[in-house]
Amino acid sequence: MKNEEFIKLKNSIAIKAVVKIVMYSFITMLLLWILVDGIFNDEIANRVSGISVRIYYWCIQNKTLLLGITFIAIFSTIAFIVIRNSNDNMVEILTAMDQILKEPEKEIKLSNNLLILENRLNNIRIDLIKSQNEAKEAMQKKNDLIMYMAHDLKTPLTSIIGYLTLLTQEKEISKELSQKYMTIALQKSLRVEDLINQFFDITRYNLQSMPITRQKIDLVFLMEQLVEEVYPILQEKSLKCKISKPSSIVFMGDGDKLARAFGNLIKNAISYSYENTIIEIELKEEEKKIIINFRNRGDKIPQYKLEKLFDKFYRVDESRTSSTGGAGLGLAITKQIIELHNGSISVENEDEWIVFHIELKID
Repeated sequence: MKNEEFIKLKNSIAIKAVVKIVMYSFITMLLLWILVDGIFNDEIANRVSGISVRIYYWCIQNKTLLLGITFIAIFSTIAFIVIRNSNDNMVEILTAMDQILKEPEKEIKLSNNLLILENRLNNIRIDLIKSQNEAKEAMQKKNDLIMYMAHDLKTPLTSIIGYLTLLTQEKEISKELSQKYMTIALQKSLRVEDLINQFFDITRYNLQSMPITRQKIDLVFLMEQLVEEVYPILQEKSLKCKISKPSSIVFMGDGDKLARAFGNLIKNAISYSYENTIIEIELKEEEKKIIINFRNRGDKIPQYKLEKLFDKFYRVDESRTSSTGGAGLGLAITKQIIELHNGSISVENEDEWIVFHIELKID
């Protein structure tokens, strides 16, 4: 609980205590006046005069003084009781707050007159548990990232060092073999660069505030360009890509960011497609929205993995081979880019078909 909230709560309890003291004292004096000076006035007068006439007349002459002394006695007694109860409440509250810090998993129980505060403290307790779990999860993800980075970078770096060592140590090496070693070293170097770029994305992109610049773009032309760029990779895996599309779809969006999102989905489809299959991309425009579907044939993904597919650092491939995939950030960035364009993305399995479904609203 913040210090300002604690001060407000303390003031509120103090004000309630003052109100109780004044109200209870007034009610008690009123009842006492009604009883003594009204209902039982004659009976009390007769009893006192029967004991001593002098005392009776003294009481009448000093009636105001007696009322004042009575009021002070009643006020003091009520004030003591109320303040004691208020202090008990404060002790109870402080104990509960201490319990939240030491035993957040234990439910807070307060007195009946503090039920509202009890609910508030239990909500704070639940938020604290949630924050602690999120902090542990974030730390675990950070540790996983460091482990993944070391694993993914080690393999290509070992190859680069190995082939370059052969080139420097081999005195008599053919031109063909030298060219082969240099080609492999270059490919592995490009792989290292790609991995480093993916890891940089973690710090370059705050997924909560990624800036976008909207302008008119042709989504059909953009998709055709992206497919053309990955043509060599498609050939390498004996894959084909088929685009079902109209002649043009104009959309107000950030071309660079959408290219990144669609490119991630295409590369994902290539990485997890069976060889000699077709990747299908469908673009269509409906009333006030654009539908884009990416379909590829691959191993069926269990439902529990589908639900985590857009989480940062999550990878379907648990073996984490260095030849495919990266830090597990691509689909998380893709989802954020789509949502920043007032769109939505989902994934499902249809037998061996993996389908990513995107909807973009047209303003």
